[in-house]
Amino acid sequence: MSSEQPMVTLDTEDYGPVTLPEPGWCAGHTDHRTDSQRIDLDHKGHEHRLTHDGELLWTAFLAQAPYASSPQARALGVYVEQGSYAHTLDATGLYDLAASFDAHADRLRELADQLTQLHDSEGQ
Repeated sequence: MSSEQPMVTLDTEDYGPVTLPEPGWCAGHTDHRTDSQRIDLDHKGHEHRLTHDGELLWTAFLAQAPYASSPQARALGVYVEQGSYAHTLDATGLYDLAASFDAHADRLRELADQLTQLHDSEGQ
């Protein structure tokens, strides 16, 4: 069995085809655009949609952009985006929302654990 890391080649507008290592956590590049710049190439993990009453509150996934201008974006991290949930709630609704936050906090802790394990396995 080979221990070589798989590679992926992505077309860019400024550098042509760019071949880079594809980490095992990457969910693929089906959304890649050939008019992308090399600086915009990234790896994304599976998206976790954190919802309440069917409305999106947060999106979170592992992310890394190896050619980004920012050192922070080049490092493996968890991308988190807030949705547009806005409601006035009664006490029951507020308890339900708090329960959703508890469940989402557990999921974010799982992502933090995964990120720590990935960093530990890379020796960072």
